[in-house]
Amino acid sequence: MDEVTISEEDRRLLGVWAADCAVRALTLFEAEAPGDGRPREAIEGIRAFTVEGRRTARLRSLAWAAQAAAREVDDPAASAAARAACCAAATPYLHPLASPHQSKHVLGPAVYTARAHELAADGGPEAGDGEIRWAVEHAPAEVRELLRRMPARSPGRSRLDVLYHRLDAALRH
Repeated sequence: MDEVTISEEDRRLLGVWAADCAVRALTLFEAEAPGDGRPREAIEGIRAFTVEGRRTARLRSLAWAAQAAAREVDDPAASAAARAACCAAATPYLHPLASPHQSKHVLGPAVYTARAHELAADGGPEAGDGEIRWAVEHAPAEVRELLRRMPARSPGRSRLDVLYHRLDAALRH
């Protein structure tokens, strides 16, 4: 498997974009679990990384805690919102491998945010499509270039796969 070069500046810019995407779904989680601050803390953790530039055990723990929050909440939209926060906090741990799995790490915060909005709108794809458009419009050139160094995603079968594919294709153009 080929390797891609990922600079610390790439990681920082990806983290900024990931946090900006994930925060757009945070209220969907907090409405269902107002006492659970784990997804918010994960987003705050990635924002701190973008300033400090250090990957720490605490940041990894914040990502895992947001993932646990996603599993524990009963509402599918809230769960997807917490997964967006988890993915955002995990972006600095992207491996320099040119694989579809690694591209999933780049795209995850925006895709789970889109899915959270779809689920909150009773599955209506328009809400998710709008979030994908927002993510594309706000993606820095460095994120686009990083993604172009990885294999393109295939459409897949699930709605999540479709969202990954749409975002991937749009960011490559």
